[in-house]
Amino acid sequence: MPNSAAAIFPCADLNATIGFFRDQLGFRLDVIFPADDPRVADLSGHGIRLRLERGAEGPAGRLRLVTEDPERFGGAGAALTAPNGTVVEIRAPADGVALPPVAQRFHIEKAASGDASWGLGRAGMQYRDLIPDRQGGRFIASHIRIPAGGPIPDYVHYHMIRFQMIHVRRGWVRLVYEDQGPPFVMQAGDCVLQPPEIRHRVLECSDGFEVVEVGCPAEHPTHVEHQFDLPTPDLRPERDFGGQRYHCHRADGAAWAPWRLAGFERREIGFSAATEGLASAAVIRPAVIKGSADGPSAFTPANEFHFLFVLDGALTLIRAGEAHRLGPADAVTLDAQAEISLTDPSADLELLEVTLPA
Repeated sequence: MPNSAAAIFPCADLNATIGFFRDQLGFRLDVIFPADDPRVADLSGHGIRLRLERGAEGPAGRLRLVTEDPERFGGAGAALTAPNGTVVEIRAPADGVALPPVAQRFHIEKAASGDASWGLGRAGMQYRDLIPDRQGGRFIASHIRIPAGGPIPDYVHYHMIRFQMIHVRRGWVRLVYEDQGPPFVMQAGDCVLQPPEIRHRVLECSDGFEVVEVGCPAEHPTHVEHQFDLPTPDLRPERDFGGQRYHCHRADGAAWAPWRLAGFERREIGFSAATEGLASAAVIRPAVIKGSADGPSAFTPANEFHFLFVLDGALTLIRAGEAHRLGPADAVTLDAQAEISLTDPSADLELLEVTLPA
């Protein structure tokens, strides 16, 4: 990574400030994050880079110098003050994706009525946070919706992530991915694995479009891609992106098999092979096939991350003797401290399960 510098400026209204620098002064937007509630944006132009930080405190201007030789300026983490009061922060280049330590906590996030729990995120999408504590910053899960369909004001971009998946809950969406062919449509029940740094763009969607997105780490930059357009000319389904392959699961016609608990069956989404065992995802429903009534009635989570989202229907989750009735759009983050059983599923139950590792 070559040496670079970014001027950092606090702002109260990030969107308005981006618009000023981009539309009036000709800067271009390069990075914005986090997607569900943007606080930080990087812009470039006129030979300089700017970072806008919503709600930041401190001096009116700071300069962050990222250099491969930080010792020359006092070492990584040093803060130098110029005669005019500008603070120059010295940083070493980032190496890979920084992961906060595992911080599991059992949590149920109930679906709230009205719009109070929804915030405006990137590209006009509305976000609902499903893991408020983000498990120490290691994981994020979001319920995302676009009430009014049509073209989406998105741009070609990619994410610096360890893991990211999107499951369509309602409606349809048309999108395009790097080296994966022409734009295509995902319907309700379909699911996609977005491997690290794959370029992609969301093009349009139906009215009432909804997805569930799970990512690691919780805060990961979205980089705007200015160098090429999509679709790309090559079709490379086996291409490696940071040790993972792009994978799109189609719900229509997918096979069902017995799940770990008696009385349920699963539709495996296929992430384990695409991530080399990093992650797994499946949709769970009440058993309708022979053999699904066999097996244990409870399990103890043993994963780094174990997440459930009620796509439709209802069921009761029992943990440590306490029963929790779950309904549509309720989410649960499990820990490895207590046994879990699931009972009394409604006939229309569909439950999304995501685990790391697989």
